[in-house]
Amino acid sequence: MAKKGTRKNRKVVKMSELYDGSKLKNKTCPKCGSGVIMAEHGNRSHCGKCGYTEFKK
Repeated sequence: MAKKGTRKNRKVVKMSELYDGSKLKNKTCPKCGSGVIMAEHGNRSHCGKCGYTEFKK
């Protein structure tokens, strides 16, 4: 039986880190609607639900 992998270095993002007062810090997905927040990476924004990606210049 193989060992089960562990995820030790996974970052937990709380909802309080996504909001700045009443405004979102991260963008929302244009395909999925206003309820889905896109992940911010170094050179792109990515939606985990539909896979939509916007690259930064």
